[in-house]
Amino acid sequence: MSEQAYQVIARRWRPKQFSELVGQDHVVRTLGNAIEMGRIAHAYLFVGPRGTGKTTSARLFAKSLNWEDGPSLDVPADSDIGQAIMDGRCLDVIEIDGASNNSVDQVRDLRDECQYAPAQCRFKIYVIDEVHMLSQQAFNALLKTLEEPPPHVKFVFATTESHKVLPTIVSRCQRFEFRSIPIPLIIEKLDEICKAESIEVEEEALGAIARMAMGGMRDAQSILDQMISFCGKSINQRDVLEVYGLASKKMIEKLADSLVDANYDEIIRITDEFSSEGVDFYRALLDLSEVFREFLLACLREGQTKRKLSPEQCVRILDSLRAGEDLVKMGLSEKTNFEVTLFRAVESGRSRSIDQVIRRISGMIPDEIKKKRPDQPTKLSASQSVGLEAPPLIEESVAKANDKESKQVGATEDSEPSFPKDKPEPNEEQLEKITPEEEPGHLSGEYDTNATTSPKDTRQIKDSKLIEKRIAELPDAIRDIMEEKFKGDFVSIEKIDETRLI
Repeated sequence: MSEQAYQVIARRWRPKQFSELVGQDHVVRTLGNAIEMGRIAHAYLFVGPRGTGKTTSARLFAKSLNWEDGPSLDVPADSDIGQAIMDGRCLDVIEIDGASNNSVDQVRDLRDECQYAPAQCRFKIYVIDEVHMLSQQAFNALLKTLEEPPPHVKFVFATTESHKVLPTIVSRCQRFEFRSIPIPLIIEKLDEICKAESIEVEEEALGAIARMAMGGMRDAQSILDQMISFCGKSINQRDVLEVYGLASKKMIEKLADSLVDANYDEIIRITDEFSSEGVDFYRALLDLSEVFREFLLACLREGQTKRKLSPEQCVRILDSLRAGEDLVKMGLSEKTNFEVTLFRAVESGRSRSIDQVIRRISGMIPDEIKKKRPDQPTKLSASQSVGLEAPPLIEESVAKANDKESKQVGATEDSEPSFPKDKPEPNEEQLEKITPEEEPGHLSGEYDTNATTSPKDTRQIKDSKLIEKRIAELPDAIRDIMEEKFKGDFVSIEKIDETRLI
């Protein structure tokens, strides 16, 4: 007696009813309402990633339209026509592979066959898989028939690349978007299969299989079938990671922490460990991007994470990891490109945008300084002048230099205008009469609001000799800090248009 041929899990567990279709509730609801209301279109286009149920839904829809007591969304399992359609034995449900039947002559033959009535069913249904593989001439030959087919003919097209289908074809169809199946739904379905097959499997192993499937149920079932062949009746996470070269979630999170802390030694050590274990670097990079995506969502919900990452830092790191995907996947040395991508992500996470620096500088200026008159110069520390946190030694040296300057110059410094306490301050008319030349140490730097150039181009600085004199009067310690430590430029701004800082 010959043994019956083995069927893989993906075929044995193929949905036989719309209720068994996972993750496509919007498609089931729309098709069910169309059948109940009698609003059945003549052409449908199913679009989505591989393994999400496009061809299966086409068969189920054909079965619902053609069963003896139909049309109905729920078809009994003992229906002869329904069973023949699911097995591919029905003469009136024709499945065509668009990749191998893409010539214009074959489409013309299909167009001629449409004119004949169905043999045993209510409708003659043509299911064309991978329809984007048809040539442009074949599409053009199908246009007229697709727009006005005979009343007994229905078309169902399935494709993974909808952008390759001609717009004239898409406009004649009702389009259904099949989504990637979420990981929890894939895990739930795999757990159901394992219980029915008497397979013991760890929950972490199912999670690893679902992550590898990338939203495709067929891929997940094929991986599970392979793991059963490798492990037998017991599957654990270590076996899955070993067979498919994956990194554990714990190691990925450890790598993410090292990237945030800029621990280059730990990054190199983990990369060497991945290389010795045969880990797929491209897959590890995708898993690392998923971890930082979780960091970003947590940061947006809670304000900040335990790792003290800002949303801007997370976005910059994610951009660097995304930019390195093609480099790791297509490059000559995966390990080297993987390390370079991580190092670039570290530098991106430590950088700051100009807007963030401006906000930080404005937050460091005390309120009493903001309330002073614009024409009164204010001494700022080196850290405030450049918007950075200076080390304690630098701050101490700046303080000493300021004390030394105050002792040498005294309170009657000519370069700083001051008004005696016993005299009233000048009014606005008196201030308007004062010219820049009459004010010692005064530099005019007003912005021209009518100009179209940048503020840097419209700034007017008069009396350059006075600027050089002020620079020469600075203590050596401050000048060294500005020139060597912070590479600062000596500028004097008289008035600032506060509306430009909003």
